[in-house]
Amino acid sequence: MAEELDGHDDLTPTHTTGAAGETIEHPHTPADDREIVYYEGSPLVRGELGKLLLYGVVGILLIAVPFIWRLFHSPHQWPVWWVTLIFVVLGIICLVIPLVQQKAVRYRITNYRIDYERGLMSRNIDTLELWHVEDIQFHQSLMDRILNVGNITVLSHDDTTPKLELHSVPNPRPVFEALKQRIISVKRQRGVVKMDVGN
Repeated sequence: MAEELDGHDDLTPTHTTGAAGETIEHPHTPADDREIVYYEGSPLVRGELGKLLLYGVVGILLIAVPFIWRLFHSPHQWPVWWVTLIFVVLGIICLVIPLVQQKAVRYRITNYRIDYERGLMSRNIDTLELWHVEDIQFHQSLMDRILNVGNITVLSHDDTTPKLELHSVPNPRPVFEALKQRIISVKRQRGVVKMDVGN
């Protein structure tokens, strides 16, 4: 009996062809366990405009302090070079802090799990399996809608990650909808059908 595949070597055949040429369907086809990535990346900086503006203003003011000092004092009283350098360095640090904070966090959302990775020098990764999820919520302010970012909050009975907040996810609604449907599907497969999904 010759077997016909879908063109994927790693998939179990869904039917076979008999000796007389008739097609015989398999009554039980194993579920496709391929991992599909819905989103992978860091929160977008544009999703934190308040923080970005705050650190930006503080950074610019720090850089400007030595020059403002000169406006109100004699040129001979210009701060020593290392004082000017300190203010400039502190100002630059303030300007890059929001970017560094966002890049220190990384999400990987798939059809089986959510990986929450954080850290710069050292890395910590928490994994939340979707079947642990009890509720999922979506929030997008007016500014978030304009910038096409949003926040997804995942509540679960996982001991290490009972509440996982995914901030500043780009193009968030399709990610939320795909994740919501997948969570419902996974819970049904495990015999858990009750789940409140927030919008």
